[in-house]
Amino acid sequence: MLRINRQTDYAVRVLLALAKHPPGTRLSTAEVREEMLIPKSVSLRVVADLAKGEFIETFPGRDGGIVLSRPIGEINLYQVVRYFEGNFAVSECIHQKGFCPFETTCPVQSKWSRLQDLIVNELKKITFAELRDDALAGKSAEILSVEEE
Repeated sequence: MLRINRQTDYAVRVLLALAKHPPGTRLSTAEVREEMLIPKSVSLRVVADLAKGEFIETFPGRDGGIVLSRPIGEINLYQVVRYFEGNFAVSECIHQKGFCPFETTCPVQSKWSRLQDLIVNELKKITFAELRDDALAGKSAEILSVEEE
């Protein structure tokens, strides 16, 4: 099953919390942690990684906090997932030449590649501006149920 790790999920939450405020708004990590239900034990690491990835800027001290380092329309889910997950693929045969002995004749590889492209393109389309708008409008994620035939 394809799934992002918990650290990536928390990173998305931190960025969303910041995106819901006017540009340049500085929030304390404690405020973000409480609003987004992120355990303190991982929040510091996630914030440090977001800063290292240049998604946010950090300001130490009593009046410190964190702020987005660029406009929310310029940050998309693909960038975050790629930064925290590295190379991800629906199948290893897509990125690793020689992984599969049936590589040149496999009818499935092209389908995996198409699915991979769809996922990447959708992640690139979803900016934090869109996520902010959805959050402020009170929209929740749609859950699609697939019935077995």
